[in-house]
Amino acid sequence: MDDFTEALINEADQLKLSGRHQEAIKICEKLLMADLTCTEAFEEIGDNYLSLKEFEKAEKALTRAVKVNPDSANANYLLGFTYSAMGAWEKSISYLENADKSQMNHPEILRCLGWSYFHYGQKKKGIIVLERSLNLAWDDCLILCDLGVCYLNEKNFSRAIDLFEKVLKLEPENEKARECLKACRFFQREYDKLKKKQF
Repeated sequence: MDDFTEALINEADQLKLSGRHQEAIKICEKLLMADLTCTEAFEEIGDNYLSLKEFEKAEKALTRAVKVNPDSANANYLLGFTYSAMGAWEKSISYLENADKSQMNHPEILRCLGWSYFHYGQKKKGIIVLERSLNLAWDDCLILCDLGVCYLNEKNFSRAIDLFEKVLKLEPENEKARECLKACRFFQREYDKLKKKQF
C-alpha cells in the first residue's frame, strides 16, 4: 500500500471511529475507483456497514476483500463476524477459522469464533475457545459477557455470576452485564428450588 492510499485509509478509519460512516465509505469508494485490488478499502467499507447494521452491504464488500486477498486476517474476521450477526453460523466459523490461521491467538477473532461454535451446537468447543480468548485478554468486557451468556445457557450459574461480577467491577455502568447478573441469580435460585423438590 502506497503512502497516499495509507493516508486515505487512516482518514476513513478516523471518520469511522467518530461515527461518520457514510463519509468513510465515500473515501474508500474513491480509492476503489483508482484501484480495485485495495483490500483495505473493501475492509473499511464492510466495517462501516457493520457499524450501520447493514449486513448485506457489509457481506458484499467483505466478500470482495477476501477474493482480492484470501489470507487477510481482517477481511476473514470481519466477514465471519458479519455471518455471525446474520446467524449464519457455519459460514461464520469457516471465515473465522481462516482468520485464526492467518493471525493466531488474537482474542477478538477467538471471541467471535467461540461464540459461533457455541451457537452452531458445538457448545463445549465454543466455551473452550472463549476461555482461551479470555486468557489472552482477561479484562475484555465483550469476552467476559459472551462467556457469561454461554455459561448461563449451560446452567453453570456460579461461573456466569463470577464473569458478570467481573464486568461490573471493570465497567460499573454496563447495563447488559447488570441485567445478565440478575438473570443468573434468578435462574440459580429457581434451579436450586427444583433440585430440592426432586430429592
